[in-house]
Amino acid sequence: MTDPALDRAVLVRAVRTAVRVPSADAPYDTAHVTVRYPALPAQNTVERMSGRLQADATGAPYPVAVLLSGINVGADAYAWLAVRLVEAGFVAVTYDWVGELFPATEQTPADHGLTPGVDIGAVGPDTYGTRPTTPALRPVLDAVAALGEDGPLAGMIDTGAVALFGHSAGGTVALQSARPAWFPEIRAVATYAAHTMASQMLGHPPSTLLPAPVEVPVLLAAGTSDGVVAASAVRYGEDPAATDRDPITATWSQAVPATTEAWLVHLDGATHMLAAHPQDPSTARGFLEGPPTGDADAQRDALATTICTFFAAHVRGDAAAKDALELLAEQPRSEIAEIRRR
Repeated sequence: MTDPALDRAVLVRAVRTAVRVPSADAPYDTAHVTVRYPALPAQNTVERMSGRLQADATGAPYPVAVLLSGINVGADAYAWLAVRLVEAGFVAVTYDWVGELFPATEQTPADHGLTPGVDIGAVGPDTYGTRPTTPALRPVLDAVAALGEDGPLAGMIDTGAVALFGHSAGGTVALQSARPAWFPEIRAVATYAAHTMASQMLGHPPSTLLPAPVEVPVLLAAGTSDGVVAASAVRYGEDPAATDRDPITATWSQAVPATTEAWLVHLDGATHMLAAHPQDPSTARGFLEGPPTGDADAQRDALATTICTFFAAHVRGDAAAKDALELLAEQPRSEIAEIRRR
């Protein structure tokens, strides 16, 4: 049965905190975390004046959905999806971290920017699989757990039930880091425009597809008009003009373990940057692609509905969501060009 709390309008509020990433050097060692949650209306003058509202305990304890951003994409670009996840019965977590994108070399200084956290040292041929490829996830989860001990979210968070959504590089590190030995609390992973092809710059041979150590249900979503993934093929020693190889489909079919439930969804005409809304044209690499074909708002709604249904089925254990997921596979909505599962 569905949660009756989800049948009415949800008042979504946010609390914010900051956390140090132990492996990073100052001043690039702090992630700023936003936690959105279902709230009760203001009960008194203090709440009305501060805007700090108590969580609605009706559906508590709430599982956690962490959103990992793409490179140089601000967390506010995923606020629309975070709100949808709260409406679906989750506490939704985003974070901004200005950290190291690429380390310094003899020829170039270190490059810094907004990052989901990418441990370059963990993705080389000799180190991959020895530790998570994002050093941010554990500190962020610890910060969320601390919020669940005091303040408006005290006692409201189920930190043992976590879903990960990652966009682009955020999806890649989610797929590479969701090993049960590292994060036993993760129950499901969904990504948009993400794959595990390995860069030659890190010492990998051309066309290397890294295995994803994921043992929980996985959903890989992508757009059929993704210009960023296409333009990035040179990183992996492949032809950007080739149309017979899709790294996202390859990740779904070859990199995710055969024993793991895996879904593949292609949105008709959607671009790489669909998940970031509104998109900031001054940052990230959306300039590599043209505008989406079709209705971008409808494509985003299809993406959010699919992700929320997938997480509700596999993290909340919602029987109605499981039925809705089956129906989606049998009768996909018009924005979905393809949906497969194995």
